[in-house]
Amino acid sequence: MDYDFSFFLVMGTAITGFIWGGYAILQKSRQPVVDGWKTKEPVLVEYAKSFFPILLIVLLLRSFLVEPFRIPSASMMPTLLIGDFILVNKFAYGIRLPVLNSKIVDIGEPKRGDIVVFRYPKNPSDDYIKRVVGLPGDRVAYYQKRLYLNGQLVNQTPIAEYQGVGQGRSMTGAMLISEDLGGATHDILIREGQPAMEGEFTVPQGHYFVMGDNRDNSNDSRYWGTVPEGNLVGKAFLIWMNWDSANKGISFSRLGTLLK
Repeated sequence: MDYDFSFFLVMGTAITGFIWGGYAILQKSRQPVVDGWKTKEPVLVEYAKSFFPILLIVLLLRSFLVEPFRIPSASMMPTLLIGDFILVNKFAYGIRLPVLNSKIVDIGEPKRGDIVVFRYPKNPSDDYIKRVVGLPGDRVAYYQKRLYLNGQLVNQTPIAEYQGVGQGRSMTGAMLISEDLGGATHDILIREGQPAMEGEFTVPQGHYFVMGDNRDNSNDSRYWGTVPEGNLVGKAFLIWMNWDSANKGISFSRLGTLLK
């Protein structure tokens, strides 16, 4: 069990609901009117009555529908920039109970090319975001900055030299490349001359191999292994805002961008 924001949200909802509901049940056994006036609710009950509906709505939305995240690093450039605020579909890969993270309804499974948020296997209290490149049973290899899936070289098409913006300006000069994961096309960044982790991996059943789109600046499955299915949080699908401190303002061009 992870004692994170979800845990405290569940506890807050349960406590305020217990206080409000318990007081209401208690009052039914008492005379509600004294000298023609209703007895005043205790301050604690008033607060519980006010906060319980709000906490319950937030809990339901965040646990079963969508959850917002902010991108703090450059590991998913050029797809996601530092300062992007994204929405994650929480039911794309099944409905899970909050805190316990156990799946109660199986809806779907990640596909190659999906951008997924997951709990970092080495420290489940941290949320990571990467792109799925290897499915259960796949053989994944990465050599000389080229990706191989089940012995086949993944198609890459050079586009142009990348021009970074905001806090991502340091990536200016990297090669912008279009990569095709069997029909799922997306852009990646490659920095020639910069060392990269290489090797071959077999994805265990119930696990996924993930990589950052900024291939030479991503702490991903090449370094710490695969992501268990139980660590999946959801599928990222929308950028709803971008605030980069280096730009000192909102990047309106990124608002409403659908992710692929």
